Amino acid sequence: MSSPVTFKDSLAKTAQHLETVLDDVLPKPIGHQAVVAEAMRYAAMGGGKRLRPFLLVQTAQLFGADDAGIWRAAAALECLHVYSLVHDDLPCMDDDDMRRGKPTVHKTYDEAIATLAGDALLTLSFELMASSSEDSARALSMVKALAVAGGVNGMIGGQVIDITVSEDARDEALITELQNLKTGALIEFGCHAGAVLAGASGDDVARVRRYARDMGLAFQIKDDILDVEGDADLVGKAVGKDADLGKATFVSILGLEPAREMAAELGERAKSHLAPFGKDADILCATVDFVLNRTH
Repeated sequence: MSSPVTFKDSLAKTAQHLETVLDDVLPKPIGHQAVVAEAMRYAAMGGGKRLRPFLLVQTAQLFGADDAGIWRAAAALECLHVYSLVHDDLPCMDDDDMRRGKPTVHKTYDEAIATLAGDALLTLSFELMASSSEDSARALSMVKALAVAGGVNGMIGGQVIDITVSEDARDEALITELQNLKTGALIEFGCHAGAVLAGASGDDVARVRRYARDMGLAFQIKDDILDVEGDADLVGKAVGKDADLGKATFVSILGLEPAREMAAELGERAKSHLAPFGKDADILCATVDFVLNRTH
């Protein structure tokens, strides 16, 4: 009898295969535009937890799908996520020097190439998503959903709130809205896309989206906790930055222990949404534990 697949093995296997897919779909450094292709590859390959594409693949597998289109969709989601990191790190935004344990793209290249590399990763994400299903209507619906998750009513909207609303005007409700958009939208999209591309029922799509919404907020609260007590060498970027900048976070508003308790409650609620799937959802439930217990 074979041993059950563990979360750790599943996460590593997904990241390894995604690396192969990214190597295939990212442009090769050829011609006069080689430098931007190099920067795209530098940003997208060889690092990160790959949590968002992992959620997409695992959700699709929950409903019986694991084809090349699913992996193209996972690569599309990762490309859009990485574009956001490249732009977030720019001097005009968060001005970070390290990302995923190595110098950020604008430090390795320059600001102009970093901006263009981010733009190119964004446009590539839609190209990949457009070929994620042989059902053209289904693929088109996912292109639209990805645009919403990454746009003004999703990730970008959250970033705008983050850089325009003064810290003293922020309370728990606003921080929750901000993070549901900035961080949660792409996490929710991963589960949404995996379910839809696998042909799940409307009720089941709604269940995994609720799971992702609660887990995504728990993920951000854990990020806030790591910024207070994390190790920069493990996290792969600077820590303590929120406090240095006087930023309002779940930790600064609620306190460290109440924030930890809130994340744990959200984690349990996320798991409860998966109860109808029984042991088939064990890996997705284990993902919640990973999010709450991670050190980076």
